[in-house]
Amino acid sequence: MKIFAFAGSNSSTSINKQLVKFVLKNFPDDEINLIDLNDYLMPVFSVDLEKNGFPDEAYQFLKNIEESDIIICSLAENNRSYSAAFKNIFDWCSRINVKVFQNKPMFLMTTSPGGYGGGNVMAEASKFFPQFGADIKETFSLPKFYENFDLENGIINPELLNEINLKIENFKNQI
Repeated sequence: MKIFAFAGSNSSTSINKQLVKFVLKNFPDDEINLIDLNDYLMPVFSVDLEKNGFPDEAYQFLKNIEESDIIICSLAENNRSYSAAFKNIFDWCSRINVKVFQNKPMFLMTTSPGGYGGGNVMAEASKFFPQFGADIKETFSLPKFYENFDLENGIINPELLNEINLKIENFKNQI
């Protein structure tokens, strides 16, 4: 199985990327394409720029999805919504193919330092991603990242670890 994975953040110390890497350990026999949004830098989307064509990076992002069987992602929450880095990629890609996620099964996650665990961006993405071709099979929000996650061991809160393990198994059973 081919997995396309990313964190919806361009931070070099992205906690969402750490969460994605933790989950990917549960897919040891699969082909993993974990990207960094910094490799997909494009001008800020505008209809004026669109008239000149689309950036190669947008086509590559869509090709990554096309060549995958599933998507595993964790979205950063900036000011209660998507990070600007992710939103810009999403905007460009949606103008090429409105079904950005191409009906691929998705495990959608979020995390944040706060107690809401990226709940605002999760609510937004859960509502809108299916309209853009995401087949969301499972979701998970990790609150208080720095209290509940250790870089060596991953999720250290037993209840949250149990929850994510159940969700990973449920996701695997649906794909």
